[in-house]
Amino acid sequence: MAVENIPRPPAASLSKGTDVSRMSASDLIEWITSRSSVSSAVYVYDVAEQVGFGVLAKAWGSSLETSAPVIPVQTRAGAGLSLVGRLSEGTSHDAVDGSVLTAYTSPQGLATMAQSLPFLPPASSASKLVIQVPAVTPVGEAFAFSPTLACLSTTLSLLPENIAVLLSATPQESVDFAALSYGLDTHAIHIFDHYGSAREIGHELVPPAAARRSMLSSSDALSYAGYAPFEFAGDKHSHTVLIFPNGPLALYAKQIVSGTVGLAVVVVKVLRPWNDDALRDVISSTVEEIYVFDDVPSDIAQGPLFVNVFASLYDPLRSERVIRSQRITPHQTQLFVARPSQFASHIFTSVKSSSTHSHIEAPSSSTKLLFFSTPTDNLPSFHQLVRNTFSGATSVRHIACHDAFSHSGGLTVDQVVFTPKGDAQEFTPLSGVFPLDGSGKADFTCVLEPNLLKSHCVLDDANVGSAILVLTSWSPDELWANLPSDAVTLALQRKLRFYIIDPNLVLSHIPDTASREFTGSLVAYLVFLRLYLGRTSSEGLVRKIAQGMVPLTFGSDTFAKLSSRTWLELVQVQLPTDLPVVESKANSPAPLKQFRFNAIAVDAGKGEAVYVGSRVSSWHEAAKHLLFPSAFAPALPTLAGFKEEFPPNPSLRPDLPERTYLVTCAVNRRLTPLEYDRNVFHLEFNTEGTGLKYAIGEALGVHGWNDARDVLEFCTWYGVNPDRLITIAVPGSEGRMHTRTIFQALQQQIDLFGKPPKSFYADLAPYATSRVDRLALQFIGSPEGSSTFKVLSEKDTLTFADVLQRYASARPSIEELCELIGDIKPRHYSIASSQSVVGDRVDLLVVTVEWTSPSGKQRYGQCTRYLAGLKVGQKVTVSIKPSVMKLPPDNTQPIIMAGLGTGAAPFRAFLQHRAWLSHQGIPVGPTYYYFGSRHQSQEYLYGEEVEAYIQDGTITKAGLAFSRDGPRKVYIQHKMLEDAETLAGMLKNQNGVFYLCGPTWPVPDVYEALVGALVKNQGHTRESADEFLEQLKEEERYVLEVY
Repeated sequence: MAVENIPRPPAASLSKGTDVSRMSASDLIEWITSRSSVSSAVYVYDVAEQVGFGVLAKAWGSSLETSAPVIPVQTRAGAGLSLVGRLSEGTSHDAVDGSVLTAYTSPQGLATMAQSLPFLPPASSASKLVIQVPAVTPVGEAFAFSPTLACLSTTLSLLPENIAVLLSATPQESVDFAALSYGLDTHAIHIFDHYGSAREIGHELVPPAAARRSMLSSSDALSYAGYAPFEFAGDKHSHTVLIFPNGPLALYAKQIVSGTVGLAVVVVKVLRPWNDDALRDVISSTVEEIYVFDDVPSDIAQGPLFVNVFASLYDPLRSERVIRSQRITPHQTQLFVARPSQFASHIFTSVKSSSTHSHIEAPSSSTKLLFFSTPTDNLPSFHQLVRNTFSGATSVRHIACHDAFSHSGGLTVDQVVFTPKGDAQEFTPLSGVFPLDGSGKADFTCVLEPNLLKSHCVLDDANVGSAILVLTSWSPDELWANLPSDAVTLALQRKLRFYIIDPNLVLSHIPDTASREFTGSLVAYLVFLRLYLGRTSSEGLVRKIAQGMVPLTFGSDTFAKLSSRTWLELVQVQLPTDLPVVESKANSPAPLKQFRFNAIAVDAGKGEAVYVGSRVSSWHEAAKHLLFPSAFAPALPTLAGFKEEFPPNPSLRPDLPERTYLVTCAVNRRLTPLEYDRNVFHLEFNTEGTGLKYAIGEALGVHGWNDARDVLEFCTWYGVNPDRLITIAVPGSEGRMHTRTIFQALQQQIDLFGKPPKSFYADLAPYATSRVDRLALQFIGSPEGSSTFKVLSEKDTLTFADVLQRYASARPSIEELCELIGDIKPRHYSIASSQSVVGDRVDLLVVTVEWTSPSGKQRYGQCTRYLAGLKVGQKVTVSIKPSVMKLPPDNTQPIIMAGLGTGAAPFRAFLQHRAWLSHQGIPVGPTYYYFGSRHQSQEYLYGEEVEAYIQDGTITKAGLAFSRDGPRKVYIQHKMLEDAETLAGMLKNQNGVFYLCGPTWPVPDVYEALVGALVKNQGHTRESADEFLEQLKEEERYVLEVY
């Protein structure tokens, strides 16, 4: 990744004058803690990356000199021992100057490493451990995110006294606590709200001057930064106090009890070391009831916060003071954060209060915007333009959440709230002031993917009378036809105002002189301004405002045309006058889906969002790999003294000279939509008990069968009994014979529906009883008939059976016919799995081959048709064939993979194996993956797995080219050109290996892309670049498998 493409945080000094309004607190924490002046090394645990924390630090660590070294780490039992070992080494004379370690992990990861932390040596200013913990945890069957700390309820008691635990909640507090953690006289754990507030963009954060390597107590360090271990909020003369660990619910509680007489909240910001005196100082003598709200795994567990509070405040001489535990389970935390009104009801019910203040309200002057999109339809410039428009006089807050499960390809919800700066109130997370709970708070809703209206509860959060903008090519009638009846009813009840516009239609009238993505964002922005300004808007006013905000990349005349065309194309959709007819339960459509926050996207450079937290294949598969990793990574048998446990069975296929195996179809799943014109499908075969072993990159030979119905129809036409036995020679067996029925022979062995060679016509001619047929066959089989044969073979695509039917007088006996035609040859498919990962299984990626001949006859590829029709449990004969697609001998060598369509198959095996190596702690080199197909939504083969590999770092960089999705066709060579400097460097200087798999047509363009990269970046001439690539071919570092 080039340095200039890395997201730019503030300057290394982090001075107070630095503008960080475009950074979230989480991003700023990564920046502060990954500086080499702060940390000797940063250990990024996989569980932190899975919730979107650590991705930027890794990018900076490999590109910026001011960044500390970044070390990726897997979370497993004893996960903290490497940190303990590193700090223990730091006590020696030669390591004393640099052992301040930073670790990123999740609450679950912290619970895993807690047993190792008591072995930490004493902290010093030059030797200490600081763990930054983003508080977000997957909960429940849907793996929806929650800020719960319940998994730490038993962990905190294991921590030694020399570890401080700090809790932060607001964005500024999170940044401050992250920095002051390095100034403590102990090791430190800082837990911050990565679920919501720390990910918000738009806050005027004040970066600390520097993270201090001093030795202050936690109380002194907090006081120095303007904080205290405990914060009191509410009635100073309260008789009831609620105690919360710092986090989103604590901020909710402060808002809920504000103005309520007799009720107050105490927020705990330092869990360790626990300060009894500081807590007693903030609890007044008037307090009679104390409720401690604790994150616990179940409602029968006892939380550590209650134990500490009880020990500090219990007084046997004050019988009137009662201390009660209020347990909050992970499910409740998830519910309360998403629905603040239910949390308020829970509080008032717990304390038996009659208060009706059950809502957290934003200032009445605030405006709330809601955007629904998918990764392919997201318009990031649109959100930025909206924020910039109002950022001068208003406070603009923005957060994006993602749902990786409920919609194919993922779903993104952006929430934007802007409030006049004079009306700002005490900070409350956006999830509190703008909850997506169906209460109808959004003043403007924009739907960038119209199909979401049919599948999700998009309208539930729209305010009464608010505008709904849909970017779509649908007509007004089509919009209403696609809206489910429940959505239409809601729209009528809330008097929603629908507007539609087709950005592509607008852009078709404008010269293509700018980025289509940015111009599409600009169209949506112009519409938003028009709707926001309401009756005061005019085309001229909207254009004037937009021109002041947009960094023009085209002339003012073009901008004027774009503005006027947008104004003309916007259509307001009239509401129907009647409510829709309620369908019976039997005919009613599936209920609309709710949005679930279960993934986080991080912009890791070049504007490309890396989605993390999402699944691999399905959550069932992910769970199995997490719970039983050894079952999915069995050790391969050693060859020394190896005795074959599963010798070949000659009776399996006596007609085949090579070693074959009988495997069982376990999965046959179509990957492309049913309505798509290409059937690409995924196969899994169970090889247990067969002895089948394969190396990465090898091919599976499938000995397919002809279609049974076609065989029977041929037997009827040819006049033979399919059940009659015949004895025919085994090819290449020197006289060996075998006996089977005609049906078995024609279905399983003889290539009856294959393509005949030229010699077949000449060999068939003597059997023709018609002079015309005999002469025609002789002519086609002669040198003079080459052009005729070419037409029959390549244009008409005749099969052996077709030739027999065309020249029907040529009727050799069935035994002679079998000898003339020959055997079905195995079709070889690149294996799409690594046996080190999947065990007794072999996977294939196949696309059906079918076409229509000029005569109108439907044709099929013999083997792909056979494979597409396989049923689960069906047996298949296979063999193994070596391939040129081999991983390099050194795991640290960079690999560059370019696959088109089903050419992705061997690279899936490569990626599985490299991920497995990383899981074993074995270093692997950079892995670049380029994939091309026509449409992302229909043909992004193994897309979820690829995204997961991007997230966990298995794929260093992915270049995805979907040629039909944009206004211009983009192919893999274009994506390679974007990385030309890196690719050329890996091939020239790092012993890298390049692979291309797929159809032959892109080979010249890909070759030219590599030649151009070498010429531009490595000082080659055209001739020397050609010679260099030829040398790579000899060294098996330029590998092609094309067809």
